[in-house]
Amino acid sequence: MFRPMLRKKQQLPEEECLRLLTEETRGVLSLLGDEGWPYGIPLNHYYCPEDGKLYFHSGLQGHKVDALRAYPKASYCVFDRGVRPEGDWAFRVKSVIVFGRIEIVEDREQLGRIARALSHKFTDDEAYIEREILLSGPRTLLFALVPEHMTGKQVTES
Repeated sequence: MFRPMLRKKQQLPEEECLRLLTEETRGVLSLLGDEGWPYGIPLNHYYCPEDGKLYFHSGLQGHKVDALRAYPKASYCVFDRGVRPEGDWAFRVKSVIVFGRIEIVEDREQLGRIARALSHKFTDDEAYIEREILLSGPRTLLFALVPEHMTGKQVTES
């Protein structure tokens, strides 16, 4: 069902893929939008090691919400900033692509837990986090990408 990676020497081990998903803060969620047009959205994410899902938050309506409700298959791409070895001009970049299905999370308590975990990737200001959850929580949709396949690779830009 999913294609094997052609350049196996560039393939990252699963542990490195999970590290990128945990440490990096942003990626691009790709969905099928209106009339089957591809729709890629840059988003913040939280990778939950307990259940292996990627979590996202959103407003309650809009193009993204319509797309994920209409066709739940999606992919999510995360990449690091890359490193440039000393004396070289080309960056080495690591990326991960996760394929899976979107599920809407209805449990409001879980929304609070995930929102806190996601917020801690950006700030330790507990008062700010709690205020935002209190004010925005009722207008927030939480959804998860349930992984079915994941690949990671390191490439040298050239």
